[in-house]
Amino acid sequence: MRIGLPGIGSTIDKLVQQAKEAEADGFTSLWYTGATAGDPLVAMAIAGRATATIELGTAIVQTYPCHPLLMATRAKAVASAIGAPNRFTLGIGPSHQPVIEGMLGLSYATPGTHTEEYVQALVPQLADADIPVLVAALGPRLLRIAGQHAAGTIPWLANAVAIEQHVAPLIRKAAANAGRAEPRIVAGLPVAVHDDVAEARAAAAEQFTIYGTLPNYQRILAAGGAAGPADAAIVGDEASVATQIGALFEAGATDVWGAPFGVGDDKSASRARTRALLKELASS
Repeated sequence: MRIGLPGIGSTIDKLVQQAKEAEADGFTSLWYTGATAGDPLVAMAIAGRATATIELGTAIVQTYPCHPLLMATRAKAVASAIGAPNRFTLGIGPSHQPVIEGMLGLSYATPGTHTEEYVQALVPQLADADIPVLVAALGPRLLRIAGQHAAGTIPWLANAVAIEQHVAPLIRKAAANAGRAEPRIVAGLPVAVHDDVAEARAAAAEQFTIYGTLPNYQRILAAGGAAGPADAAIVGDEASVATQIGALFEAGATDVWGAPFGVGDDKSASRARTRALLKELASS
């Protein structure tokens, strides 16, 4: 199984240490949000030079604040710093209206058109550098764009039902119609190995509540029959979580990155238990 983790750390040193440990433990990838260390690309370039095989990807960097030609230049700089081919993957997405309009003061009037034009401008600039682009595609239009023009998609909160019935059919059809290779589907979900499922879902509801308020995530949750982020989270004991992760691959995911979250009084121990299972699955 291709199992990854979120790239997390409060300092560059901690991010580098995490990358080295994740590689040693058999994880195939780390995925960094756009806010990581102020600029994830800087942290990834440094972490890439301290590791040898693990894939480093963004999940995601926002498109609106960065011109596609500048994004291509930055991506090439990271790939060059890492050195080894096929270790850097650029995940991009239009983000959400409260961020783009509310925080950045930019128009979010036509995210579909914006993303399509952006991807069509960006991908050819990276062709000579062999840097794959993944699109954070949750709705039909962006899944079509990802299939036609990019290497795949990197959805967050798409459960097995959503992947099997919504994500995989749409993106695969678009890729096939465009004569492109089978697209990657890199599924990211909150994960907690915990014996009390109700307690774990309550913790997920508290920690991931913001996602349930955003229309883009509401759509992908609805596609999976989930009322909210807590329903999409993967929770249960080791056997149950392993089965649920296996179901993601069976549904069409090519990769899974699990975001361990803490449950109960000792959240650090809870996250460690989750990571231990993910490590076991990554090594199997």
